[in-house]
Amino acid sequence: MKTSDFYYDLPQEQIAQTPIEPRDHSRLMVLHRENDEIEHRRFDDILDYLNEGDCLIVNDSRVIPARIYGVKEDTGAKIEFLLLKQLSGDRWETLVKPGKKAKIGAKFIFGDGLLKAEVVDVVDDGNRIVELQSEENIYTTLDKIGQMPLPPYITAKLEDQERYQTVYSHELGSAAAPTAGLHFTNELLDRIRAKGVNIGYVTLHVGLGTFRPVKVDDVTKHKMHSEHYEIPSETAELIRKTKANSKRVIAVGTTSCRTLESVAAEYGEIKACDGFTDIFIYPGFEFKVLDGLITNFHLPESTLIMLVSAFYGYDKTMKAYEVAVREKYRFFSFGDAMLIV
Repeated sequence: MKTSDFYYDLPQEQIAQTPIEPRDHSRLMVLHRENDEIEHRRFDDILDYLNEGDCLIVNDSRVIPARIYGVKEDTGAKIEFLLLKQLSGDRWETLVKPGKKAKIGAKFIFGDGLLKAEVVDVVDDGNRIVELQSEENIYTTLDKIGQMPLPPYITAKLEDQERYQTVYSHELGSAAAPTAGLHFTNELLDRIRAKGVNIGYVTLHVGLGTFRPVKVDDVTKHKMHSEHYEIPSETAELIRKTKANSKRVIAVGTTSCRTLESVAAEYGEIKACDGFTDIFIYPGFEFKVLDGLITNFHLPESTLIMLVSAFYGYDKTMKAYEVAVREKYRFFSFGDAMLIV
């Protein structure tokens, strides 16, 4: 397939700039795989489509305030870092602007000295490996001086930083939010549990590679960046029991989906484990775990719309996007959601 096969026209005004309040009042497009029916609902109606014994698998990764602004130690020149991934200890892979000021050995100061950094390596795609120094825990320092790394298509100021976190976010490490989970409130989760639907947690630290454009014409030639994941034993057992009882495993977001399908592809089953995944899911992929998917509306020609097409079917997905544009759904991170069952 060609990357251009996944293009669609989207009016600029349908790119959501701010989140809906309350969270669960966003719109929900329900796509039925069995009969191709499309319904238009509100997100808190999702309860109508979940059955006792089903399980939702959510990604509990928490976004770090990874965008920091500072100066070069010797010249005072301004610099912007976006921390992408913690490699080991104080070493991070980092996107630096402007890159020409960040040669190996260059040193930088952030937050009036609360954080210092030295470039120790340059990787193939131009990102820098930096060594960070802080008297406090690095995450404590970032909470003081960092900004939330909102996607470039969101230009409005985010008044409440927590609105770019899920209510169940816990494990620090993402450079972007697992946005399908932004629609859930604690109250809605309580109602879901009260119906007998189980909720399991996985962690996948979202890197910006997930959102980078596909720059090759042939989809199969695209290479994904790797991201760290973890499946705890409680979640692995929950999924096994759900499948054994012929109930459904529904992933909340493409990150949860990629975590589950990565592990199933590697081990032939869902088991407690952790590691790195660079799985790329596009039409033709054989799903081993998923029975349903909750996701947002994704960028044209992105790996995320390709994943949705793999699960729901290419033609049906592109038709659903046409309907979403026509019905004036809100798109991308702060936009509306779809449920595919």
